[in-house]
Amino acid sequence: MTEAAELPPAPEQAREVFGDRFEDAVRYAELLAEAGVQRGLIGPREVPRLWERHLLNCAVLSEVVPEGVMVCDVGSGAGLPGIPLALVREDLKITLLEPLLRRTNFLTEVVELLGLDHVTVVRGRAEEVMGKLPPVHVVTARAVAPLDRLATWGIPLLRPYGEMLALKGDAAEEELKSAATALSKLGAVETSIVQVGEGVVNPMSTVVRVEVGESPGGVRFAAKRAKAARAGRIRRRR
Repeated sequence: MTEAAELPPAPEQAREVFGDRFEDAVRYAELLAEAGVQRGLIGPREVPRLWERHLLNCAVLSEVVPEGVMVCDVGSGAGLPGIPLALVREDLKITLLEPLLRRTNFLTEVVELLGLDHVTVVRGRAEEVMGKLPPVHVVTARAVAPLDRLATWGIPLLRPYGEMLALKGDAAEEELKSAATALSKLGAVETSIVQVGEGVVNPMSTVVRVEVGESPGGVRFAAKRAKAARAGRIRRRR
């Protein structure tokens, strides 16, 4: 039996969530089950639960993303949550940020195949692209790192009063408490845990929301951001 044959049919909820993009969501699921497994982007044991645990779990993040904003999916990997989010929200401008070449190659292929014109793939680490990419309204992430470390990568990419939305598991509340001091130093002004996907996924998806003030990244990153901006202006003059 091939990995593709193990992919279960799309649940009825997928038709409702992805709407006109349902067929594209099916193709993406097939790509994850085939090329994604072959290239080591996801484990073969994940194939039977791709819909509930991965695509739908990520797509419902759209419930808490504002309309018409710029989004950066940090450590996008195989495109989760960035690609499911892009399939349900064509009003967003999404950057899939990923440092590994084999993953960015896969992401580029998916974006082109599915015609996701509002999605850009960038190869690099968050700390490398700060000042090179325009600040975004929302940073998303899923299963990238513990919250305190993830925040040091994601928050400096935000524009003032932006927010980081991190899909987390059962330990979300504990992670948030442990990261409180680090988040404060990075300019966070409000944090919360929200549940999304009622009636779509069970259990519902858990999102840690970190809202920042006028200085994303805090004092620690202010000088670095200014230096990167100056370097960018110099490069544009040449």
